[in-house]
Amino acid sequence: MAKRIILTFLALVIIGGGIAGIKVLQIRRLVAQGANVIQPPETINSAQVQMDSWESVITAVATLEAAQGLTISAEQPGKVVEIAFTPGTTVSKGDLLARLDSSAEEAQLRSIQTSRHLAQTNLRRLAELIKKGLIAQIDYDNAEATFNQASAQIDNIKAIINKKTIRAPFSGRLGVRLINLGQILKEGEAIVSLQVLDPIFVNFMLPQQSLNRIKIGMPIRLNGDSTNGQPLLGEITTINPMVDKVSRNVQVQATVANPDEVLRPGMFSTVSVVLPKRNDVLTIPGTAVLYAPYSDSVFVVEEKKDEKTGKNEHVLRQQFVRLGEKRGDFVAVLTGVKKDETIASTGVFKLRNGQAVVIDNTHAPTFELNPKPENN
Repeated sequence: MAKRIILTFLALVIIGGGIAGIKVLQIRRLVAQGANVIQPPETINSAQVQMDSWESVITAVATLEAAQGLTISAEQPGKVVEIAFTPGTTVSKGDLLARLDSSAEEAQLRSIQTSRHLAQTNLRRLAELIKKGLIAQIDYDNAEATFNQASAQIDNIKAIINKKTIRAPFSGRLGVRLINLGQILKEGEAIVSLQVLDPIFVNFMLPQQSLNRIKIGMPIRLNGDSTNGQPLLGEITTINPMVDKVSRNVQVQATVANPDEVLRPGMFSTVSVVLPKRNDVLTIPGTAVLYAPYSDSVFVVEEKKDEKTGKNEHVLRQQFVRLGEKRGDFVAVLTGVKKDETIASTGVFKLRNGQAVVIDNTHAPTFELNPKPENN
């Protein structure tokens, strides 16, 4: 019985060893075949490293402000008896906007005008009498004072009536109506806003290091949600003489023409101050960069001779680069590449160092400095 068990065990060992030997031979054969397999080259799009001249700009975040604007308020309390404007329309200087009830002041005016007329008549009579020496000078002086006092009261009441007749202090565009007919207004209560929208001010802050690079009259470009991708041009008109002692920034104000009134006070926008000096930079497409936490890199296409076939082929060399400013579809390269070098321009995430490639730019994308993508 023991002999049979031993023989069975030996038979299993022999069979297992045979199977293992066969598998080892198969694996070695597959490894040998894999070593002889030549990977087909990857098809890529390529681009040239170009030398370009970029304008030098200083960018900042800006807030728009009306060249002239205020909220028209009631100078005198009273009831609204007339609203003479349409919200959102343009008005000219002196146009009637609203009228408050001034019936009490007009009644007082008529009463005082009657008193002044009487005082004026008495003053004329006393003037004749004083010439003849029939009255004392003090009597004439009292009559003259009474007349002047009545005249002053008339001027005061007329001023109150004029303040209850509210007119546009300058030409501009009206805002939302804030009053209703018959409403009792308090002194200083808002009626409507009035803004001058053309031109419009652009307020922004720049660090104190930029003071020696800017001056009044320099051109600026304004970009915002309402410009439809087309920058509006203007120029610096004011540089604040004081620097903020907390942020160390200086306030700058530019003026931009706004004939279509697409820009409104309070809007957020970005502004670029165009400096006179231009910078020469090496540029590559932004899609050619393989971004990584440790360092950014590109794949330079080099021509090498294949040792096996003896033919020339294109091979990739991964090159680390230091990047600068990005504009449109391009990014500036400070170090790492040279002018006219060929690099892989798209799909760099799937490439590797030393990989053989074939260049095919049939369907390569077009790179632009000022792209205008369609709103799909």
